[in-house]
Amino acid sequence: MDDEDLQVLSALCQDAVFPSTEMQWERGKARFGILLNRFRWEDIPFAERSGRTPERVQSVLAIENVRRVASQGVPRGDADTILSVLSVTFEPDDTGGGAVLLTLAGDGAIRLQVSELEVALRDVTKPYAAVSGKVPDHPA
Repeated sequence: MDDEDLQVLSALCQDAVFPSTEMQWERGKARFGILLNRFRWEDIPFAERSGRTPERVQSVLAIENVRRVASQGVPRGDADTILSVLSVTFEPDDTGGGAVLLTLAGDGAIRLQVSELEVALRDVTKPYAAVSGKVPDHPA
């Protein structure tokens, strides 16, 4: 995976929501995963043409080669707190690894120190109508 691939993945993850209880670090496997409720940005043109409600889909965001996890503004184990992804970026270091940074709404962040950049996003359910019925909006 390169930076361009990660930018595409980040765009697909923008406005994905999840409770903090849906994050898991498998330390022994060096894997960090999140079960997201992802907004289907790629479906907007079709939804608008057909007059259909925008959709979300449950997806797994998996980051491999994770050596360390740190977070800020992320309450752990609280199923009632819903977090929202703004972006997924990579800060390379001089060893070939670096940090994957998940920036969350409300000044939250998750920083994953990785030995190599390997990130995957996989939809795991059928799409469903977005509860809000609206496209997320980010006024300037």
